[in-house]
Amino acid sequence: MAIETETIGTTEPPLAAAQRVAPRARALAERIEQERALPRELVDELLGAGLLSLCLPRALGGREAHPAQMVRALEELARADGATAWCAMVASTSSLLGAYLPPQEAKLIYAGGRSVTGGVFAPRGRAERRDGAYVVDGRWSFVSGVTHCDWVLGGCVVHDDGEPVLLQDGSPDVRLMLMPIDGVEVIDTWSVSGLRGTGSHDMTAIAQPVPAARGVSLLIDRPRHPGALYSFPLFGLLAVGIAAVALGIARGAVEDLVSLAGAKTPASGRKTLAERATVQALLARAEAALRAARGLVLREVDAAWLAAERGGAMPEEHRLGLRLAASYATEVAAEVVTSMYHSGGGTSIYDSSPLQRRFRDVHVATQHMMVAPATWELAGRLLLGLPTDARQL
Repeated sequence: MAIETETIGTTEPPLAAAQRVAPRARALAERIEQERALPRELVDELLGAGLLSLCLPRALGGREAHPAQMVRALEELARADGATAWCAMVASTSSLLGAYLPPQEAKLIYAGGRSVTGGVFAPRGRAERRDGAYVVDGRWSFVSGVTHCDWVLGGCVVHDDGEPVLLQDGSPDVRLMLMPIDGVEVIDTWSVSGLRGTGSHDMTAIAQPVPAARGVSLLIDRPRHPGALYSFPLFGLLAVGIAAVALGIARGAVEDLVSLAGAKTPASGRKTLAERATVQALLARAEAALRAARGLVLREVDAAWLAAERGGAMPEEHRLGLRLAASYATEVAAEVVTSMYHSGGGTSIYDSSPLQRRFRDVHVATQHMMVAPATWELAGRLLLGLPTDARQL
C-alpha cells in the first residue's frame, strides 16, 4: 500500500523531518523542562518541517499524513524529548479542524500551514447563540502548547436563550470554538510532575465573540475535504497519537538503559549492569513488550486506514481496535519506562539522568482521558454486547 508523502511547502517525509529535528529537541530538553515551554526557535523548526500540521489538509498547506506516518514521526520526536513530541501531537491533531471549516475561515486560521493551533476538546465552556454568532465563556485546563499557539479551540455546550441546545438524540450540542490567542487569557497553572515542557496551562474566555463558521462539531458536522484521513476515527487518531508519544518515550528509556548498563558497575559488585543476568532478562522482556505493543498499534491503524479508504461509516470493530491498541500501548510503555528506571538504580534519580524525566513524562501521558483506565470500561461494555454510548470511541 503506497503512502503519499508530498505536502505543500515540503516533500520531506514526516519521519525524515522528525529525525532531522529530534537532535535539536534532545539538546534543548533540559531548557524545555526548566522553562515549561518549547523555545521559539524549536517551534519554528517544527513548524517549518510540517510536524505541527500532520493532520491539516494538503490543500491548506498541511501534511495530511497517513496516521502510521504520524505515529512514526511522533515516536522519533519522543525518543529525543517527550514534551516536544506531545506538543507536536496536540498541534497536529488540532489541525484536523481545518478539514471542517469553511474554506475562507480555514485559509485565514491555518495561513498555509504557518500557524499553530491547540486547545481542549472537553466541553468546559458555554457558547451562547447571539445574532448569528456565538459568545463564549469558559475555562479550560490542560491546554498543551498554549504559549506558542496562534489559535486555540475550546469545547463548549451551545446555548440558545439561556438553555442548552439539544440534538435529535437528546444530547447537548457540543462544539469546538476556534479563537485567536489574544482572545483568551492564559493562566499559569502548569506546575506538575512530568511533561513540564508542554506548558499545558489553563485558559479562560470571557464574552469572547466567535463567528458561527468557527464553531465545529466533530460529532455531527461532516468534513469538507475528501481523503481517507478525514474518514479515519477522530478519537482513535488522537488516542494513537498519545500512544505514539508514550512508545517513543519508552524507546528512549530503553536506549538510555543500554548506554548506562555498559558503563555502570554497581557499588555492590564487580560486574557491569550489562553483565548481570537479571538486567539482561529484564531488558529482553521490555524489548519484546514494546515491540508487541507498537506492532498492535500499527496493525490497527492500517486496518482502520483501509476501511477509511473504502469510505462509508467506519465499522465499530476498527474504532474499538484503535482505542484498545492505544490504551494498551500506553500502559506497556509506562511499564517499560518504569522497569528501565528501576534498573538504572541510584543513577536514575539524578536530574542529569534522562531516565527520571522519561519516568515522569510517561506517567503523565497515561492520565489522558483518551487512554486512561476508563477506556477499558468502554471497550469492555462493547465486547460484552452491553448498551453503550460509543460516539466518542
